[in-house]
This record gives sequence, structure tokens and C-alpha cells, in this order.
Amino acid sequence: MPVSPASPSTARAINDRLALGLLQSEGPLTATQLKQLTGLSRPSVADLVERLQGSGLITVVGEAGAQRRGPNARLYGIVADRAHLAALDVRTDSVSVVVTDLVGAVLAEASATVGGDTEAALAGALDLVGRTAGEGGVQRLHTIGIGAPGLIDPATGDLHDTTSLPAWHRRLAGALQERLGARVLVENETNLAARAERRDGAAHDRDTFVLLWLGDGVGAAVVLDGVLRRGASGGTGEIGFLPVPGTGSLPSATGCEGGFHSLACASALRELGAEHGLLRSGMSAADVVRHAVEAHEDAFLDAVADRIAIGTAAMAAILDPGCVVLGGEVGRAGGTALATRVAARVTAMSPLRTEVRAGTLGGAAVLRGALLAARDAAQDELFGRAAEGSVRRRLTT
Repeated sequence: MPVSPASPSTARAINDRLALGLLQSEGPLTATQLKQLTGLSRPSVADLVERLQGSGLITVVGEAGAQRRGPNARLYGIVADRAHLAALDVRTDSVSVVVTDLVGAVLAEASATVGGDTEAALAGALDLVGRTAGEGGVQRLHTIGIGAPGLIDPATGDLHDTTSLPAWHRRLAGALQERLGARVLVENETNLAARAERRDGAAHDRDTFVLLWLGDGVGAAVVLDGVLRRGASGGTGEIGFLPVPGTGSLPSATGCEGGFHSLACASALRELGAEHGLLRSGMSAADVVRHAVEAHEDAFLDAVADRIAIGTAAMAAILDPGCVVLGGEVGRAGGTALATRVAARVTAMSPLRTEVRAGTLGGAAVLRGALLAARDAAQDELFGRAAEGSVRRRLTT
């Protein structure tokens, strides 16, 4: 069946989105550069620039060179303050927040411990977001991205009601939307970390990979052919519940103790560090692993690799992703020394070729991923609205 060619109005909308995407990824560009990157004619680019300026999404931000004047020498960039965004990394008893403009420039950031009962913790989190936005000179937030532990219902986008999550986690998104009037997106922290590692980190050249999150808890994010896979209930990658030998018990529907979590979570790795005489007061699991790498404590690193390889081999055997990224602060702290050890063990256990890489973003990946989610959602709405507006204007003139 032949495909009908796009109408002129549809083509203009597509071109507008293409140009805005280039301005986001490449930074300010001249009309000539837009012509070269889009393949459009000079009149089409001039028309496009006029439409986007009229929509208030781009503006002249400078000139390409002092020796050359004229329209083609003007640099066009996205209007950064057209919308402001916030990203949150929500942990059991703490929140980190960053506030940015539409192109991602950081305006303010802060972290705080939140505690007490549900109402006190919720109030503390809300106050932190409002205060940080104020410090950044932001009166209204357009979109907020939240990274949190737990399962996300693929039908509603809400956190599942599980016994392991503090009640204020599940109420935070609604409270932020009600108080600030912003669009709020909630995503599992491991999924966001994978998004960040793919955009800016260790998986930047991979369309198919698994991110194995190594933190207070363990989890995995699965990206196949560029698409994040969630599963029927949003539970793809809940590898902490994977039954493994040597833990002395089995996980249950209400807790992952006895599963892979009991081998590779932060508390388990700290205990392992104590057994090897490496744990000192105040050291996190990542601190112990980092010290072991620096001090060439091979016995400890081998023991850690033995544990992590169990989960890595399981994901490789089921999904054959070709690449597993060791994420979180532990993965980053272990670096190449740990990743190489894990890769060797997986190679011995599986005929499937699996590259193992150390994550480069560490714990910051969650906040970065939440910001990317918020920015992409805001730009989709604003850029799409601008394109639709340009079509409507053409139809009415």
C-alpha cells in the first residue's frame, strides 16, 4: 500500500521538532549550520527560524563571527527560561534535588535528611523543593522528575504500595503537584540510572545492555534495542529477589532477604569488608571497595566479584544483552578492577559473550536520569505545542 506524502503543515511541524532537537543537542547554531544539519533549503530554514522565534522557543543569542555580519551569522539558541525543571533522588530518609532551566543549566541544588512520621517527612521534602527553587530564582516549576526505589505501575505511573517503602514516598508526587502545580513524573531509580548511563555514561554506545545497580539495595534495568523494558507489573530487573545458593534462606513476596540482595547489597559488602579486615568506622560499602582497589586487596575484590557475577550471569543467560554496566557507587568505586573480575567469572559460567563495564556516574546517575526525564517531557510538550501552533497559524492565515 503506497504511503501518502506528508502535508506541508505536517512537514513544517516535523522540521520544527528536528531543528529544536539539534539546538538542544548541539547548542546555538547559525541558520547556515541548521541548513547543513537538517538538509533543508535556505528558504525553509528561514521560515522555520521565523516560526520558532514567533513561538518564543528560540532567540538570537550571539553571532558566529565578528568578521561576518548578516542573518546567517546570527546564532540561534533555545530560550532557556521558557520553562524550569526539578529532579529529585528520593532515598529512605533523604532527598536530593536539583533545579535547572530548559536546557539543563543548574540553577540550584540541595540535599537534606527527612525523618519523623509520614507528615513530617513529606513536609520536609516539599519544603526542600520549594526552598531550592526559590534559591534558583524560580517562581514556577514546569516539570519535576522523581527517582525512587520500588516498582512503578506501568498503567498508572505510580509507585506500588509495598511494605518496604516509607508511606511518604508514595504521597510525594501528588503533594508536589498539588502544592507547585507542576507536572510530576515518577520512575524507578535503577531505570533512571540506566537512562543517564546511556545518555552520558558507560553505555553511551549501546542500544542493548543491562545496568546492575549496586547500592543499599540491588536491582537491574533492562534496555533492549533502545527501549527500557518494564514487564507486566513494572518489575523487570528486580534481581534482588533472585534465589541464590549460599544465603541460607529464600526471598519472599514481602522481602528480598535470602535472594541476590543478601549477597550484593551495601550492608552485605560492608560485612564482607569487615571479614577481610578492611571496614573502618563510617565507611560505606563504596568506601570499602574503593580502598580495596587502591590497596590492591585482591582477596576481597575476588570475593566481591564472585557475588556480583552470580546476578550478572543470570541476567546474561536470560537476556543475552552483550553488555552489563555495574552501576551505583559500588560499581563506580570498583572501576575496571572489579568489572574485569566479574567479566572473567561470567565468561567461565556462560557461553554468551558479555562485556562488563564499570558505571561512570555512580549514585549521581539517579538524579541525572530524573533530570533527563523531566527535560525530555517538558521539551516534548513545549516543542510539540509550538509545532502544532505553527500549523494552526498557517491554516488560519
